[in-house]
Amino acid sequence: MPEAPELQVTVEFLRPRLPGQAIADAQVLKPSVVRSRAASLSDDAVGREFVTIQRRGKFLLLGLSGGYALVINPKLTGGLQYVAGKQRVLKKTCVRFGLSDGNDLRYVDDRQMGQFYYVPAEQVESVPGLAEQGPDVLDNFTFDDFKAGLKGFSGEIKGVLTRGRVISGIGNAYADEILFRAGVYPFKKRRALSDDELRRIHQCSREVILDAIEEVRQRMGDQIDHKARDFLAVHNKGGQPCPQCGNAITELRANQRITSYCRRCQPGMLLKN
Repeated sequence: MPEAPELQVTVEFLRPRLPGQAIADAQVLKPSVVRSRAASLSDDAVGREFVTIQRRGKFLLLGLSGGYALVINPKLTGGLQYVAGKQRVLKKTCVRFGLSDGNDLRYVDDRQMGQFYYVPAEQVESVPGLAEQGPDVLDNFTFDDFKAGLKGFSGEIKGVLTRGRVISGIGNAYADEILFRAGVYPFKKRRALSDDELRRIHQCSREVILDAIEEVRQRMGDQIDHKARDFLAVHNKGGQPCPQCGNAITELRANQRITSYCRRCQPGMLLKN
């Protein structure tokens, strides 16, 4: 799924391009992703201008004139395209906005798992999952704040990170990367983690995301719907040598989720509850 690095680069790309542009026409091609009335979006959004472009955790918020907003939760396979209006519309395109400059802004999602909201500005905080997120991974939250946020959780640390309640913006791939850099076993229970391990996770969370943004920015270019992850150290690299010790990277699959880690650099044991 798109995580903080991909979405942050998307925001950086759109900020100099979208604000001030009006929606000349709007089409809902896959109504299943739209969480407001498709007819309302197609008709009411026309004529509104883009005002603000923001990311909050794993959500994109596009503010429109007249007190409305688009809130996008791309989930597993969603993303935005900013392309020439004459470019072929792909089958995976769910929503298309024709812009006043002749380009299109398109929401694409080949598995239609994402959620696309068109809401009055005062209803933004009621979008499911948005307000429940913890501080963003790029916010300057302290180690004490991080520890305090963890108090209500007792499960495996990877699951705690990806849930987004303690830190937002981290998904499956970057949780693997953070825990690898921190040298922490991904299945270790939160209550079993030492203060030193927690400090490393807190520090590495921001470091990994900032480093990834630099890499993603170079690889995505203007193809902002693409995921660029060939540079990752361990995620989805099962069987390949660990970049730190050379040991083969372990890859486990459960509940449609891949966990990749190095048994030597991140020692631990799987235990039944």
